[in-house]
Amino acid sequence: MPIVQRAFQDRSTDTRKMAAQIIGNMYSLTDQKVGMILTWSVRLSKIDDCVCVQALADENEYVRDTALRAGQRIISMYAETAIALLLPELEQGLFDNLWRIRFSSVQLLGDLLFHISGVTGKMTTETASEDDNFGTTQSNKAIIGALGPERRNRVLSGLYMGRSDTQLVVRQASLHVWKIVVSNTPRTLREILPTLFTLLLGFLASTCPDKRTIAARTLGDLVKKLGEKILPEIIPILEEGLRSDKSDERQGVCIGLSEIMKSTSKDAVLVFSESLVPTVRKALCDPLEEVREAAAKTFEQLHTTIGHQALDDILPMLLKQLEDEETSEFALDGLKQVMAVKSRSVLPYLVPKLTAPPVNTRVLAFLSAVAGDALTRHLGVILPALLSSLKDKLGSEECLNCQTVILSVEDEVGQRIIIEDLLEATRGADAGLRQASVTILNGYFSRTRLDYSAHTRILLSGLIRLMNDPNPEVLSQSWDTINSITKKLDAGSQLSLIDDLHRDIRSAAAEVKGQHLPGFCLPKKGVTCILPVLREGVLTGSPEQKEEAARALGGVIKLTSAEALRPSVVNITGPLIRILGDRFAWTVKTALLDTLTLLLAKVGIALKPFLPQLQTTFLKALQDSSRAVRLRAAESLGQLVSIHTKVDPLFTEQLSAIPVFSASLLQSSDATRMASAGCVGELCAFLSEEELRSVLQQHVLADASGVDWMVRHGRSLALAIAVKSAPDQLCSEEYSSSVLEAVLSSATADRIPIACSGIRAMGYLMRHQLLPRLLWLLPQSLQNQSSDIRLVTERVLWWVCKEAETPALEPSLVKPLIKALLDNTKDKNTSVRAQSEHTLVSLLRLRRGDDGMQSISAILDSASNELLSECYRRSLKKISSLPDSSEEIDDTILT
Repeated sequence: MPIVQRAFQDRSTDTRKMAAQIIGNMYSLTDQKVGMILTWSVRLSKIDDCVCVQALADENEYVRDTALRAGQRIISMYAETAIALLLPELEQGLFDNLWRIRFSSVQLLGDLLFHISGVTGKMTTETASEDDNFGTTQSNKAIIGALGPERRNRVLSGLYMGRSDTQLVVRQASLHVWKIVVSNTPRTLREILPTLFTLLLGFLASTCPDKRTIAARTLGDLVKKLGEKILPEIIPILEEGLRSDKSDERQGVCIGLSEIMKSTSKDAVLVFSESLVPTVRKALCDPLEEVREAAAKTFEQLHTTIGHQALDDILPMLLKQLEDEETSEFALDGLKQVMAVKSRSVLPYLVPKLTAPPVNTRVLAFLSAVAGDALTRHLGVILPALLSSLKDKLGSEECLNCQTVILSVEDEVGQRIIIEDLLEATRGADAGLRQASVTILNGYFSRTRLDYSAHTRILLSGLIRLMNDPNPEVLSQSWDTINSITKKLDAGSQLSLIDDLHRDIRSAAAEVKGQHLPGFCLPKKGVTCILPVLREGVLTGSPEQKEEAARALGGVIKLTSAEALRPSVVNITGPLIRILGDRFAWTVKTALLDTLTLLLAKVGIALKPFLPQLQTTFLKALQDSSRAVRLRAAESLGQLVSIHTKVDPLFTEQLSAIPVFSASLLQSSDATRMASAGCVGELCAFLSEEELRSVLQQHVLADASGVDWMVRHGRSLALAIAVKSAPDQLCSEEYSSSVLEAVLSSATADRIPIACSGIRAMGYLMRHQLLPRLLWLLPQSLQNQSSDIRLVTERVLWWVCKEAETPALEPSLVKPLIKALLDNTKDKNTSVRAQSEHTLVSLLRLRRGDDGMQSISAILDSASNELLSECYRRSLKKISSLPDSSEEIDDTILT
């Protein structure tokens, strides 16, 4: 042990360290520290070779007390040596981040100053005022003589800042030392002011919260102590600090200015505004971001103090510096920092200047990121400016700036304004504004993370409408926006949109020019933007939603080209087949079958991979209990035949399930009889001469004497459809006479259904050739006692005359028809009365002009002419201005 004790006193640093390690190993770390401190106090070695100052903040009280006593011993015994050796460390200790070191440093520094000035520090300094002093001029001179002016200023500055420390014991110790060694506080403060401010600026910019608090309190205390008269002395120091190469000092200047203005009256700030404003202005354009951020807080305090004048004095210069390449980047960030702390005041000032042509979207975008909800108040001005700018510069940078502004709006009110105003802009006639609006919308909804579910319906409605826009870029941007919205929807949200989406699709279809909606026919895009919603409706929706989704999908198929549909065939067809195989109401099945039929008609061969499933599905639907489902299944099967490679087995299977046609013509069921007759008539167009002769002689034109009226009815129906589908064959020399007689016989039959089918056959013959015998029979039919016969005759005559290819009738043949139709315009039956007017329009060819009416007026009697004129004024003129109907008179087609 004596060897270790002697080693502790050795001049070699390495020897002492080894001794300390031995002590630490033998005893404890505390003993090690104490041993090193005691060695230092005895030998007075270099401070770097010991842990004394750090020990002043040690967690162990024994270590701290030992270090403090060691320091006091050195000061009392070796004062002159201590100044050179210990004072630099104590100066640093005054400004240490740890309060224990600050406290111990104040204590030791006090002991040193007391020793130098020849006073005792044990006297009490508790008085009513903290500015009472007990120092003397002689003690002040002694301190300056021992330390020198520069070091004395640093030491006293540290003590004065200690009076505002965050810890009470530090404040009390600093105040005690200050009162004993300082003779006059205001005079001393003025002497040390430059040094004090240099230290304060560093503290104000420190990352240590305690240091910033100490500096802020000290500044406020300075202005309070010295009064506002000190400002002429402080502000030049601050201005000089802003020119410092040290960034923390420049940052401290800004923080210091803020603290000074907090403790200064408005009038005083206004008096010195000529000095303050340039300082703040320069700091806002400082190259260092931390300085600009601090300067913004200074601006905030300046604005709080002097109001709007701060805006007028600082912002115009910042805007001007945006034009300077060297300062534009810093000035822009300075504006951003100002916006971050005072957006509600700054934004009303900046918006009119930034939105005036040419619109500065770059600055708007940069500032909007920190504008907060204040931005919403100015959207009414900003949005039109953005649209105007983007319309003229549809480049990527301009677009990105506009999107940045919009994405900065995060409140619900602002979101609603954006959506409503931009959608309204898409309704305008200006294609550039429409494109700009939808471009911004696309950017917003592709990137925003906000919840916009409350606006989804109105958004999709406006965007579906834009799918009819003539501008290709508007179409593409609208499609992308819809896609961005729909791909974020959950299943529940998708289902809730089906009704509205169907309505929007119908509205778009009503306005489409041509067959297809341009937005659904974009290359590599097609209908995939809305398909997920409709697909979800078909697969998981309620029965009502399934039906609505299928109808909507059918509308989409009608509006889309085959090429655009092909990439989505699998996604469309699979769900339709799957749900059609389940047990749902007939309304759902008919909707699904209608959609599949439309798809088959549109893409045809593209559905060939699904042929087996489709055939099975349609054949199953043919057996459904609902007639509507069976009819739709038959239509779908008819479309499927066009892509079927082996049709014969399919026909054979269907034929085996029904009686032969001749037997079907005898069916008591009107629907079956009519459908069978229609099939027989249509078949005539595809038979060979021999087969046709056999069918006509044995069935259609066979002798009807003594046969049941239902057979006659079936044959008359078959004859009418045969004339319709194969007029050239049936009007040939071999059959023309027999066909004409059979048609006339049916048309004059006493059974109303037979007469009606005969009159229809007359119409099909008249389309092929206008035979006088047929024309002379029509007036009689128009005046028949049966309203059904009168109505059918009117419809047939309308159907014949509405075609442009039908030659004009001779006046002698037209006159009785006109008179009969005029009589029917007063018929008791509403349908007969209405149809007679439409037939008159076709017969007189009023849609082509008034020539037909004028020529017929010349051969009519006065009573008929008066009736015709009255009818023309009442209804014919209006009807002739409307498009004609495309209705079919064939009643064998199942509907």
